[in-house]
Amino acid sequence: MSELISTKGLTKRFGGLVAVDGVELRIEEGQVAGVMGPNGSGKTTLFNLLSGLFRPSEGQILFQGKDITHLAPHKRVEMGMARTFQLVSVFDSLTAWENLVLSTIRFRKGQQTVANLYFAPAQKRTILNSCLEALEMVGLTEQAENPTSELSYGEKRMLEIGIALSLRPRLLLLDEPLAGLSDHEISEVLNLIDRVKKNFTLVIIEHKISKIMDLVETLTVINLGRIICQGDPGQVLCEPSVRECYWGKETDTCSM
Repeated sequence: MSELISTKGLTKRFGGLVAVDGVELRIEEGQVAGVMGPNGSGKTTLFNLLSGLFRPSEGQILFQGKDITHLAPHKRVEMGMARTFQLVSVFDSLTAWENLVLSTIRFRKGQQTVANLYFAPAQKRTILNSCLEALEMVGLTEQAENPTSELSYGEKRMLEIGIALSLRPRLLLLDEPLAGLSDHEISEVLNLIDRVKKNFTLVIIEHKISKIMDLVETLTVINLGRIICQGDPGQVLCEPSVRECYWGKETDTCSM
């Protein structure tokens, strides 16, 4: 496999606080990678750096062999990077369908406009078909015309993932996709991820590690902004340093 995204000495400071500290990360094309660590360890800040929401204080980010360290977030999306957020990020004032159409138009190659959508039949068919496929994929076809404000939290999570999938990314970053979901909703999200993971490279931040152990091929643990361990998930969870920082000194278990 070839390298898709990597970081070199990636660091982010907020005043005197070092949130991400010299991170060296390497993700291969087609890989499914997990990221875990205690609250406040720097996981989401790392995603914010990778996706361009934050500018690093030091270091470099390479995507598809190109330096994107100072590239704007929307340019990274155009290159093939998409992400979801820890707190669901969708437009409650729009319908589920409109959320998908808006994002698909915005990032379709050539910067399509709403006018293009309605006056260019070929473009209209392509975009609308893409949105229909995404809605069907996440099980929201029957909710297409419903206001997003009326969807359950789990349905909003599926919609957000559907929006990301509609962009057909090469790299998808999922920030705690299972947070706040019921057991049934967790099962639906995991089934969705398992079905589509072959289509792109996937990096998942998740606290419920036991839920994604069958999905991820490699696991990276971050503590106090630094990577303290990475590799095979089973071996990583057995590392004393990982058990100490994540579950405390008293634990003697090697699995979740």
